[in-house]
Amino acid sequence: MYKRWIVKEIPDEEIVEKLCSEINVSKPLGAILAQRGIDSFEKAKAFFRPKLEDLHDPFLMKDMQIAVERLQKAIENEERILIYGDYDVDGTSAVSLMYSFLKKFYNHIDYYVPDRYQEGYGVSKRGIDYAASEGCSLIIALDCGIRAIDKVEYANSLGLDFIICDHHKPGETVPEATAILNPKQVDCSYPYKELTGCAIGFKLIQAYTIYQELNLEEAFNYMDYAAVSIACDIVPVTGENRIIAKFGLDQINNTPRPAYHALKQLAGLPQNLTVSNVVFGFGPRINAAGRISHANQAVKLLITQTLEEALESAKDVHQKNDTRKIYDEQITNEALAMMDCGGTSYGKTTVLFKDDWHKGIIGIVASRCIEKCYRPTIIITSSNGKATGSARSVKDFDIHEAIAACSKHLIQFGGHKYAAGITLEIDQVPAFAHQFEKVVSETILPDQLIPKIEIDAQLDLSQITWNFYKIIEQMSPFGPENLRPVFVSEVVCDKGKIRLLKEKHLKLTVRQKETSFCLDAIAFNFGEFYRELMSRDGAPFYICYTIEKNEYKGKVTLQLMIKDIKTRLEHPLEASPSN
Repeated sequence: MYKRWIVKEIPDEEIVEKLCSEINVSKPLGAILAQRGIDSFEKAKAFFRPKLEDLHDPFLMKDMQIAVERLQKAIENEERILIYGDYDVDGTSAVSLMYSFLKKFYNHIDYYVPDRYQEGYGVSKRGIDYAASEGCSLIIALDCGIRAIDKVEYANSLGLDFIICDHHKPGETVPEATAILNPKQVDCSYPYKELTGCAIGFKLIQAYTIYQELNLEEAFNYMDYAAVSIACDIVPVTGENRIIAKFGLDQINNTPRPAYHALKQLAGLPQNLTVSNVVFGFGPRINAAGRISHANQAVKLLITQTLEEALESAKDVHQKNDTRKIYDEQITNEALAMMDCGGTSYGKTTVLFKDDWHKGIIGIVASRCIEKCYRPTIIITSSNGKATGSARSVKDFDIHEAIAACSKHLIQFGGHKYAAGITLEIDQVPAFAHQFEKVVSETILPDQLIPKIEIDAQLDLSQITWNFYKIIEQMSPFGPENLRPVFVSEVVCDKGKIRLLKEKHLKLTVRQKETSFCLDAIAFNFGEFYRELMSRDGAPFYICYTIEKNEYKGKVTLQLMIKDIKTRLEHPLEASPSN
């Protein structure tokens, strides 16, 4: 797939030079920092040395005081509390965080995660009935609930109170809950808007700790759960999220709870984990429980107190992840074949329906389809007599808003700018697909249908030193809006070193034209370039890449992780539209 390389806007040179002088970094690094809004010594210090003291006061969040007082009242009166959460990583981590925190000093609690197939996403009537049957009088809903107007009304009729901790976009009206903690509410003045559901749960226990005048470590001990949710829910790793992710990862690396120790061992992850390791190592396995069976198994793993029990539970979710991979490959191949044949695939969108696809896998398949054909995509299957779909978007296009414009065909929908879920009658699928195509065609920009790689800087390979790499690493944790820097270089390949691995990956050594300095590089899934690069006879080509540390047989070296290759002679770089 052709990708545009867009060079980020070059910051003011005086600012860059001043920053380089003040913090003693090279000009490319100073420019990268300035691009990210770090343009002074004070901002650089806060960025490179985040502190827990920089976390916002949780009571700045609308309804936090009400939520804490209601929780304390429940504890004082020995009311039974139900912790309710979604079945993905964010939801199960949130349930685990809240349950583990309260369980340390309060026994009248239970947790509930809805069945993906029997109940679907969000607060369910079955879950409320379970709470009532167990004698609960308070439900704390995490990572869901902001659109559960009728369900909360039903709970109210049964004498059940709700505290909602959600980060999804509210509708025009919100439920009549006792308290709603969601920074995205228009009348909530909380300074940071991009917390995950689990991170909002963390803010609630932080507020409770302050309210009870306890040591804040009592809350900070559960920051690892929120860090995993931030990594796996693909939210911006900026501001408060970055602080939580940084200290939560430190906790996972230095004093991991049994679940993370077991997952690290089974996934074969390195000793010191990054956000990327968590996303690709922890995320699929935790999610697999809810995709293949029931997410209760994920919560059971995450709250386990002993390594022996954690290893047993982790083996279970690991096996389910292996099953998920089989379904994933099968459904992806079928979906891609439908796209090649037309199917219900249109000019600006892809909407595919097959009634026997596995409901727990279709979100992954939607992402795979976008990798093949870059356009807003919805994959739909049949579940309990209805059509249910997972939507994924392309950069800068709000798929949730587009789906909302087609709501007359839907029973329900919800989600984010880039990911959403829908439920509709099966006979409405064609009409929905046509209207969705119409809405997207009228609103999406041509530029949004071409994938882009944003380039932070152009480098000479000789500028890539261990010191350069170490400063980049201090910019971590990386994630959306603080991505690992991407560089571009014009290089030639040492013809004698290029290798084709497993018929689909490239291993090569690159050097700059007319220099002897060279670096090893790996290009996953770029096997189609093998013959062309072998035959170029020293002709220059461009690579864009990130810089990684590679450890092999005890030897540690720097390695380029190639993201794209361009072999055309013209310069492949484009200026950012803001330039």
